[in-house]
Amino acid sequence: MPRTVAAVGGGVLLFDEIGSTNTMAREMVAAGRSVAVVAADRQTAGRGRLDHTWTSAPGESFTVSFVARAPRAIATDERVNGWLQMIAGLAALDAIRAAVCDANDGKLMLKWPNDLFCDGRKLGGILAEMVMSPAAFDVSADDADDDVALVFGIGINLDVPADRLPTAQATSLQLNYDLRGNAAADAADSGNAAVTDADTLRDRIAAGIAAGLRSRIAAFAADPRDQAATLLEETRQVCWTLGHEVEAHFTDGSTLRGEALALNADASLMIRTPDGKTHVVRTADVGVLA
Repeated sequence: MPRTVAAVGGGVLLFDEIGSTNTMAREMVAAGRSVAVVAADRQTAGRGRLDHTWTSAPGESFTVSFVARAPRAIATDERVNGWLQMIAGLAALDAIRAAVCDANDGKLMLKWPNDLFCDGRKLGGILAEMVMSPAAFDVSADDADDDVALVFGIGINLDVPADRLPTAQATSLQLNYDLRGNAAADAADSGNAAVTDADTLRDRIAAGIAAGLRSRIAAFAADPRDQAATLLEETRQVCWTLGHEVEAHFTDGSTLRGEALALNADASLMIRTPDGKTHVVRTADVGVLA
């Protein structure tokens, strides 16, 4: 993954097969080891939000975890930290648009809070986890309270044919864009015709996400209030959830059904139920019904 290595300056691990890229990244951070990106050709025990599973096959999927750092005060501040998840989604959309021919057609969107959508179907998902580095537990360290690691596991259906998609509501980049032509042109530019389509595309997208996460989180950390307002407007423009009938599933097993009205200043979602009441949803698996 040469572009990704260049984007992060090193610390990139690539596995033929792994249980979970997020688990590997999280364990390395917790052990104090330096890592920026963990990628795998095949993932056998991947996890999504609320313990959903995400598996992948070689050459078909993008299965990559990114490690970013943010001030602990911001990462733990519920007034603004919801935007960190949305930043990962926006960085992923930017990277796909830059890497894939014709992807600036308006079909790429976000489903609140953690899914990538293309033409109304699920293209991928994001799992965000906060990890305290060993220094965070050392009260004698000067920067003990300053920094935390954020692990963003991003899965994207790349070259997946329709008969191999996990559900009828899923899609892949292959089904929407010309990946072959894009990869062939890229291989010709790089002088490496031996690079496979999946390898080339994964590297381009991963490098874009890594760079986007770095720049976006730095801007957010410098001025979270102002950036939250900017992110709110940007996310509204690409939020597939808004205006649709949705059902929110919570960790306690309860559900809430209604219309997704708006995003709030803290990145939470406003839902209006059939009785006319509005509800603020901050953590849930939200499915679009219509």
